[in-house]
Amino acid sequence: MTAESVEEPTVTPPARPRRFHPAWTVALVALIALIGAAGFRAAPGVLMVPLEEEFGWTTAELSLAVSINLLLYGLIAPFAAALMQRFGIRAVTVVALFVIGAGAALSVLVATPGQLILTWGVLIGLGTGSMALVFAATITDTWFATRRGLVSGVLTAGSATGQLIFLPVIAAAAEDIGWRGASFIIAGGALAVAPLVWIFLRNRPSDLGVTRYGETEPYVAPAPTPRGSAWDAAKLALNTLREAARTRTFWALAIGFAICGATTNGLIGTHFIPSAHDHGMPTTTAAGLLAVVGIFDIAGTVFSGWLTDRVNPRILLAAYYALRGVSLLFLPSLLSAEVQPSIVVFIVIYGLDWVATVPPTIALCREVFGAKGPLVFGWVFAAHQIGAGIASILAGIVRDQTGQYTFAWFAAAGLCAVAALVSATIRRHGPRAAASEPAVAPAQPLAD
Repeated sequence: MTAESVEEPTVTPPARPRRFHPAWTVALVALIALIGAAGFRAAPGVLMVPLEEEFGWTTAELSLAVSINLLLYGLIAPFAAALMQRFGIRAVTVVALFVIGAGAALSVLVATPGQLILTWGVLIGLGTGSMALVFAATITDTWFATRRGLVSGVLTAGSATGQLIFLPVIAAAAEDIGWRGASFIIAGGALAVAPLVWIFLRNRPSDLGVTRYGETEPYVAPAPTPRGSAWDAAKLALNTLREAARTRTFWALAIGFAICGATTNGLIGTHFIPSAHDHGMPTTTAAGLLAVVGIFDIAGTVFSGWLTDRVNPRILLAAYYALRGVSLLFLPSLLSAEVQPSIVVFIVIYGLDWVATVPPTIALCREVFGAKGPLVFGWVFAAHQIGAGIASILAGIVRDQTGQYTFAWFAAAGLCAVAALVSATIRRHGPRAAASEPAVAPAQPLAD
């Protein structure tokens, strides 16, 4: 990496006040991009039954492709965050949307489980991983100095809700035009968003000569910095992991978030529809119930973001995980061929709690790790998807071996109790806490 000439930063008068800060435009475009990228992550739960019927593949074989997707979705996130720091948010996001579209389109050609792994698992896992929740954290920290909890809550809701509101569309398309037609719809959704991102998304406030939303200091023009390579971005991500892994807080967040992934994307997101189908419920009806989860997820996650700006995030995490565990204990007795009021209550509770854990987790990463918070959250989110991937394949095995998912639901409830306990014991960080916990190396400003 060669250094470029560095000029002294220059201070200019603050930009003329705007009635509408461009940070909100960026947040809106980011929200649309997250919704557009969410289509495929809604597909496996709906398309598993048609694929099993057409090819005769087992639930475990289909779950393996989903598990690889979930793992890559998480593991690529910290590297994507570093790439966004090196090459800009806009470029990485557009490339990710094209990879998602290509993977969804190519999936119509699969004839073996290995090909399904390549398209569903690898290609779409890489693309959606670059559009993971770390993207929401990066947008929030780059463009907002205040209202961070609220913005991260809205963006998180967009990601999860986009995944769930696609369910009825994909389910109906799979029945009317086949699962291949549904895959083309997913590809089109991702590709349609790419031009919007390229036109309206900006990498940083300085591109428009403004400060972050809520900042009152005069605008400081940044000095030119070396650009670096993709390898430099990878080293930045790995170095951040090495520093964060020295703290107990990182491991507490990672364990809790791994359980969060196991009980959302890994189990409910992947196996709720097949489980409901086992009880005689039509696929479209089960997909509609998950779509309702998405509706209530909007309210739950936005409210969680609002609470995160006002309440100790440790308390919020413990409460969310405990509520989720209790609801999972009742799920096996609630599933039936028809929609009963009791399953609707479960759907509402799970919807409010679906990704409400994200805003307080992002807040704790910011509190403890400072400027490196988005990158650290990328690694915490990787743990989320590792948990999701493991749960997805194990639940498939449980279904193949026992003929039902009951044991998987009960095990998930127990894990939620562990997550609640771990979250409640996360220590506060500040001048007093610094001496009681190994410190992370001082956060350095991330490269552009």
